[in-house]
Amino acid sequence: MTIHYEESRKITAEELANVFSKSGIRRPVEDLPRLQIMIDQADITVTAWDGRRLVGIARAITDFSYCCYLSDLAVDRDYQNQGIGKELVRRVHERLGEEISLILLASPIAMDYYPKIGFQKIQNGYIIPRK
Repeated sequence: MTIHYEESRKITAEELANVFSKSGIRRPVEDLPRLQIMIDQADITVTAWDGRRLVGIARAITDFSYCCYLSDLAVDRDYQNQGIGKELVRRVHERLGEEISLILLASPIAMDYYPKIGFQKIQNGYIIPRK
């Protein structure tokens, strides 16, 4: 199996819903119009493909100057533990450069994963959650 990565390939809301569902990440997969907005409004989208099958995605929002929020990192469970998530993050970070902080909110099930791929845990964050 050869995974290839894309930074400009268009994806559909259905493909995004599928990779979210197969990754275990909690997202509104039944709300395809909302997922389409998530795709359209992302500043950076890096995808991982096995042939024509979307198997991973990193989606980010940034000002391209100071900070970037990694809003989604999802890899199909059948493809996890192969370095795909790490490579998706590496490609996002490479596109940003070293002067931009990469920030994320981790799901409880991924708390142990992010330090393994270079993230440092921070304690000084706050959130106004969605309703």
